Amino acid sequence: MNFEAIAQSWPLYLAGLATTAWLLLAALVIGGVAALPLSLLRVAPQRWLHGPVWLFTYVIRGTPLLVQLFIIYYGLAQFAFVRESFAWPWLQSAAFCAVLAFAINTCAYTTEILAGAIKALPAGEIEAARAFGMSRRVVLRRIVLPAALRRSIPAYGNEVILMLHGTSLASVVTLLDLTGVAREVNSRHYLPFEAFVTAGAIYLAVTLALVGLLRLAERRWLAPITRHG
Repeated sequence: MNFEAIAQSWPLYLAGLATTAWLLLAALVIGGVAALPLSLLRVAPQRWLHGPVWLFTYVIRGTPLLVQLFIIYYGLAQFAFVRESFAWPWLQSAAFCAVLAFAINTCAYTTEILAGAIKALPAGEIEAARAFGMSRRVVLRRIVLPAALRRSIPAYGNEVILMLHGTSLASVVTLLDLTGVAREVNSRHYLPFEAFVTAGAIYLAVTLALVGLLRLAERRWLAPITRHG
């Protein structure tokens, strides 16, 4: 195996790692912020509130992320009203379209994770809070959301790892993330094994680091709930 070329390409891999990191962070932040209110609508008893959210999560979770990325980056451009809209300068950007696709995808999964955590809350906790005279808004802010966020950490951790791996699709829309850099190195040196093994090793290292951070978060915020049932 020839790793000399890989060593020479190491700055490219570091740049690709930086691109992967900001794609992941942007998608998680945007998707997470959007998922919070959507999860509350998802558990609302009124069908006209939870129905559209259910449809959104069902469609997004039922279609491949790659197809969603292609629709946003390639598909929308065929419509004249899109090309003439204020959003066209952003939709022309591969980076914007990638972040948008990833954010929408993780938003759908996170919405269902949070909604499931909210539904799983013991009814006694909410009844006790109301017995203390808390309003519905205070109960939501101080009891429901904090408890649901804590209980959703394990499932959300899996979503973070899946989204990290999903960012590798950014290379199909010309972005030089880790996978894109591996393709570039292979095209330059014709070393597919070395190029992609290096990218895989970096993904593995990042995954292990994220798993470690998520385990710390579980011990910090989830363990007290587990001990008390």
